[in-house]
Amino acid sequence: MAKVKVTETVLRDGHQSLIATRMTTDEMLPILETMDRAGYHALEVWGGATFDACLRFLNEDPWERLRIIRKNIKNTKLQMLLRGQNLLGYKHYADDVVEEFVKKSLANGIDIIRVFDALNDPRNLMKAVEVIKKEGGHAQAAMSYTISPIHTNEVFANLAKEFAEMGADSICIKDMAGLLDPYNTYQLIKDIKAKVDLPVELHTHATSGLGSMTLLKAVEGGADIIDTAISPFGEGTSQPSTESMVKTFAGTEWDTGMDMDALNEIAQYFKPIREKYIAEGLLDPKLMGVDINTLKYQVPGGMLSNLVSQLKQSNAMDKFEEVLREVPRVREDLGYPPLVTPTSQIVGTQAVLNVVMGERYKMVPNEVKQLVKGMYGKTTVPIKEDIVKKIIGDEEQITVRPADLIEPELESIKKEVAQYVEQDEDVLTRAMFPKPSIDFFRYRNAKRYQIDENLLNEEDMVYPV
Repeated sequence: MAKVKVTETVLRDGHQSLIATRMTTDEMLPILETMDRAGYHALEVWGGATFDACLRFLNEDPWERLRIIRKNIKNTKLQMLLRGQNLLGYKHYADDVVEEFVKKSLANGIDIIRVFDALNDPRNLMKAVEVIKKEGGHAQAAMSYTISPIHTNEVFANLAKEFAEMGADSICIKDMAGLLDPYNTYQLIKDIKAKVDLPVELHTHATSGLGSMTLLKAVEGGADIIDTAISPFGEGTSQPSTESMVKTFAGTEWDTGMDMDALNEIAQYFKPIREKYIAEGLLDPKLMGVDINTLKYQVPGGMLSNLVSQLKQSNAMDKFEEVLREVPRVREDLGYPPLVTPTSQIVGTQAVLNVVMGERYKMVPNEVKQLVKGMYGKTTVPIKEDIVKKIIGDEEQITVRPADLIEPELESIKKEVAQYVEQDEDVLTRAMFPKPSIDFFRYRNAKRYQIDENLLNEEDMVYPV
């Protein structure tokens, strides 16, 4: 048994889970060289919500962040999270956009791209995996872990086999809601290892209080890599703490060989940053406790807060428990999708509407119709005919890969955004985040020419020659 490897998430999922992805590049920069010599397998630094947060809240260019990190991390692999055909946005993009985005991500410094799909539809990973391989990157195919009567370990093991046949270099079990328990995890890793001869990585969250025990049993079951977060940004709704897991395996056959002094230095560095975000109110102490509702309702923490928000807006907080009971019923109706972006929002909104309206499916959002129609991909089990009829009437469900229906769009976006472009990557930024990207481009332009961007009309923009 080889030593277990560790992927550090503090620069992406660690702060995404605890402080809504608000850590700045300037806050990361001073500790990067120490992180580079700590002995990590990889640093997860990009993807997920980092792109959106950089543009929307931090006035930062996410591509520039990646280049700065790459410049300072010379020995450790850099990793990102990609939502398959959704890239980092919230809808399917054309293949030409996916291809260009993957190429630019690798060219700017990413080594490993973890690709997942909300429905676990392998067709939604195909294009990204194909381009990653072609461009010399490491394609890690991730399965969104969920619990339902039909999501058995065998289903996930067979999915891993499909990913391997697609050309994946490694497999990730992505337990975004912290639903895995230690002993089932042990068996799940064994079942996957029996089907594929690829490295297996486990990503979980400590939300339910089981995270560190789950990682321990995963390694005993044969997991090759585990995701952890340095302690100031570990635990709670984040990943189990790096130092604790490294110490757990010290002196065993799975000893990570990592530098504990370097890890301590990293932890000491991030402590005051954590305190700053607590003082500013961004790190809610509630996020650091154990939330057993995660196991009771199998609903991720972010989805729970969305449900509360929607019920408050409808002045219907008294219906909270009723909505939580309705979520699994809607999920069953819609083919048991895993509850991860965007399906968690789709299922949650429909559950709220069903309860608040007093009649199931009296009002159906467009996203639910698109899901039933097949525009997000194929659900694990087919949606029952009566539900299909109720939601989309006589419209036909599609059976092709959804992206096959999307015309190439890169060239039209290039023309549309030409006046703002300072680098090729700006076109991709615009493709995924139309309004936040334009706001950022205007800010960047005004800052360069020392103009107050609030005084600018679009036609007044100053463009570099």
